[in-house]
Amino acid sequence: MILLEPGTPAELSDSTRKAFQTTYGLESTVVGRSPGRVNLIGEHTDYNRGLCLPVALPHATYAAAALRTDGLFRMASRQADEPWQGTLADIGPGRPQGWAAYAAGVIWALADLGYHVPGLDLFIDSTVPVGAGLSSSAAIECSVAAAIVTLTGGELTADVRAALLPACMRAEIEVAGAPTGGMDQSVALFGQVGHALLLDFADGSRTQVPLALAEAGLSPLVIDTRVSHALIDGGYAARRADCERATAELGLESLREAALDDLGALTDQRVRRRARHVVTEIERVREVVAAATAQDWARVGRAFQASHVSLRDDYQVSCVELDLVVDTAMRHGAVGARMTGGGFGGSAISLVPTTELSAIAEAIEAAFSAADHAPPAFLVPEPSAGVSVE
Repeated sequence: MILLEPGTPAELSDSTRKAFQTTYGLESTVVGRSPGRVNLIGEHTDYNRGLCLPVALPHATYAAAALRTDGLFRMASRQADEPWQGTLADIGPGRPQGWAAYAAGVIWALADLGYHVPGLDLFIDSTVPVGAGLSSSAAIECSVAAAIVTLTGGELTADVRAALLPACMRAEIEVAGAPTGGMDQSVALFGQVGHALLLDFADGSRTQVPLALAEAGLSPLVIDTRVSHALIDGGYAARRADCERATAELGLESLREAALDDLGALTDQRVRRRARHVVTEIERVREVVAAATAQDWARVGRAFQASHVSLRDDYQVSCVELDLVVDTAMRHGAVGARMTGGGFGGSAISLVPTTELSAIAEAIEAAFSAADHAPPAFLVPEPSAGVSVE
């Protein structure tokens, strides 16, 4: 079984500092740390002004950084072969491309907010799986943002975190070209240990929701199918465009305002299915929050199952590997299982009895082998804290 360990913040911070020194021949000043995330429920609802319920992972990205005085930005990553360097004039919508877009885009967005960054050396390391639907991109953005704020004399107060949210979103949407909705950056900035974060994208509110999983003898098990997904390849944007079309046809500001009965007015069957997923998924978030608060985990599991069916059939963002994970987990005793993240590959999350965790993981691994799929990887994530500076 391939178990992806998060590593300890102290060890990874020290390792990233050493890599920075090896790369640039000088010591870093700070190390920003930002977690990945797994979404319990509420998929493709953020850009529809809906609700979602992510948790921050213990798996995180670390950004060691030091200021320069010559306007040059140099960036390298342990997870990427090619470094990048340039000036602020070289950063903007569509440039640079690849992994550097997420880091450089933050510099560009913060400069627009009035942060003066005279130059920067940066080295990034991460235990967040890339392409697994666990928000490796937002983890880069928020770790870099935390480092820059600290380097320029600021502190990660609640107000500063709130200001960093749109900057990190702009890096992803405008520079990297991924039209995401802000869930990933929100939980990276505001996650708390032992809690999920209920996000309301209509009023901007954030509510911490305690998760008493251990007391119920349950563990979250995340399964990375190793089917890499990207949010800039057109599928994500097409789903968002369908939602915008539905909103326009219904004469609403967002699908948050729609009821199921309204959707019969939509003339295109595909658009109607997309809208149906969003409307029902928002209700499932409410259901899971209420059930988790009441510690009714069977009810949570039923909502997980309904969410996966909706994502598979109405939103059509699942794949055979994700479906195999969900079906196998449920057959072997999971309380609930569903794909998580944007889809088109990536990961699934299941709630499993802690005593059966290894057996369920082994069953999924065996099912992948029998289907000639590459071996999946597994994470056992504890809900963790948001960004920090190590």
